[in-house]
Amino acid sequence: MKILHLTLKAKWFDMIASGRKHEEYREIKPYWYKRLADKEFTHVLFRNGYSKDARSVLIECLEISVAYGIESWGAEIGKKYYVIYLGDVVEIKGSKA
Repeated sequence: MKILHLTLKAKWFDMIASGRKHEEYREIKPYWYKRLADKEFTHVLFRNGYSKDARSVLIECLEISVAYGIESWGAEIGKKYYVIYLGDVVEIKGSKA
């Protein structure tokens, strides 16, 4: 299992954990190119913040490609991103306080 670790704000974390958001976006910049380009991940581990007891969700990673995102899911219109396509939720840890 090769896991991509990403941190999210609560709004996006909740949408992904509930299965309402099926893509996550990262800007096309050198930092993300080094982390994402030409790499294959089996899963994405999203954390809601940086605390050691932050909520987390493990989700299947179907594909990462460059594409336009969906505005209601946080993308700007007419802007391309690294799009991380998400599959099924595997595990959720922690609870919303």
